[in-house]
Amino acid sequence: MNTLDIVVLFGTLLAIVAYGVYKTRGYNNIQGYLLGNNSMSWGTIGLSVMATQASAITFISTPGQGYESGMGFVQNYFGLPIALIIVSAVFIPIFYKLKVYTAYEYLESRFDLKTRMLGAFLFLIQRGLAAGITIYAPAIILSSILEWDLTMTIFITGGLVIVYTVSGGTKAVSITQKQQMAVIMIGMFVTFGIIIAYITDYVSFSSALNIAGSLEKLNAVDLDFNVEKRYTLWSGLTGGLFLALSYFGTDQSQVQRYLGGKNITESRMGLMFNAILKIPMQFFILFTGVMVYIFFMFYTPPVHFKDASVQQLKASEYGTEYEVLASEYELVLEERKAAAMRYAENPTDAGAAALQQADSRSLVIRDEVKGLLLKVDPEIETKDSDYVFLTFILTYLPHGLIGLLIAVIFSAAMSSSSSEINSLSSTTTVDIYTRLLKKEGATNDVLVSKGLTLLWGGIAISFAILAKNSENLIEAVNIVGSVFYGTILGIFLVAFFMKRVGGSAVFWAALVAQTTVIVFHFLTVYEVISLGYLWYNAIGCLLTMLLSWIIQLFNRN
Repeated sequence: MNTLDIVVLFGTLLAIVAYGVYKTRGYNNIQGYLLGNNSMSWGTIGLSVMATQASAITFISTPGQGYESGMGFVQNYFGLPIALIIVSAVFIPIFYKLKVYTAYEYLESRFDLKTRMLGAFLFLIQRGLAAGITIYAPAIILSSILEWDLTMTIFITGGLVIVYTVSGGTKAVSITQKQQMAVIMIGMFVTFGIIIAYITDYVSFSSALNIAGSLEKLNAVDLDFNVEKRYTLWSGLTGGLFLALSYFGTDQSQVQRYLGGKNITESRMGLMFNAILKIPMQFFILFTGVMVYIFFMFYTPPVHFKDASVQQLKASEYGTEYEVLASEYELVLEERKAAAMRYAENPTDAGAAALQQADSRSLVIRDEVKGLLLKVDPEIETKDSDYVFLTFILTYLPHGLIGLLIAVIFSAAMSSSSSEINSLSSTTTVDIYTRLLKKEGATNDVLVSKGLTLLWGGIAISFAILAKNSENLIEAVNIVGSVFYGTILGIFLVAFFMKRVGGSAVFWAALVAQTTVIVFHFLTVYEVISLGYLWYNAIGCLLTMLLSWIIQLFNRN
């Protein structure tokens, strides 16, 4: 990055922060601070909901996922439109009717205080952890790529978020997210255009698609019923449905976005905006990653994308072995490039087989380099897909645009983090402070909420500093959510549809279900069983509902 990139980066970020602070100055009541005085239109809600979910991890890790595994990850979102229709039809009218600030207030009116506290507590745990990951994920990668200090990068991201979130509350979060989404989408579309321009110097766009198809990078739908696979059509339509239903229907970071709407219709339209556009957006980001893979068919990629690890390997006793593998890798890449050119000119089965063979050989060498890294340090993270897109940005984009794309990643981190911190603060304020701790006659709700926003911002930054690297950052966030979301969703579905079940029954059922999901997760982590994490959502939800019915039945008898 040069001076122009730095100016573009910090100019963009500071302009967004200043705009958020300016537009929301003067809020002095809790209604305005937590719900933005119910003044938001469906467009603002729609972009805010999308920006909350589309964290920096989406724009760093998802292209890497497409680069490494192709389009299959998009199946994770196949249940989302159905979930948003259900939330619009069932959840939103109830929340508006009761005039709640948080989703968990409803649980007390339907069940009792302990069930409300359980729902709020589960949310605070999982969202607090997720907020740390959301800040840490881009920071660890940006600090490595840009050679910035990690702690400084975390404080820049978290600090900017805290400034406008503390100042303006929910509306500051939502209106800044409009600007952030504009920066994000402009940057992504321009980058995609540049990738295609580079590729078409060698082959046509249709030939690039043929090459990607021959390498099975475009397989977006897997009909396999194997529950051990993470991403299939069936896991997306079932586990993905439960994940999205819980996230949009019971996670305060999303509920707070649409509760700030002018009316029910505006809130519903905001969610339908996402029901229509979310899958195409994820498809586009994954497809960008696939095109980066095709780009590196014709332009030499590094044998390992995390340069810090490569430098560590070069300096070790295995440096000579690495140099041999790197030289061999370059020869294989030349063979792969020639095979790709031949296949583009004459797409035959024999040509596809030759291309696949050359591609497989390049992957074998990459795996051998990862093996050397593990010899140097058995604890080192060898998965480098999260560094692919940033490597492309910093190596092949013109200056100025590099600064804009780094601003895209910081903007996405800020938009998602601000929603999380804002929702953690509102849940703590409404469900814990106001309900359990507030003294009679006290009128300092806004000040308390601002203080809690600052506190949760500090906690999120602390989690980020203490965090450790994950296999894949986009999956890490989904796994954290999946462990808790099913149980929370189960509590709400019992509240909505199982009218004869009382608070004690659902409370104990939820505790058992949550414990079961956590056990399943650790059994999977330690390879005792093999279970895709999307299924955690269905298990937690259905087990909560089933056990609630059974416990209530026994209580009645």
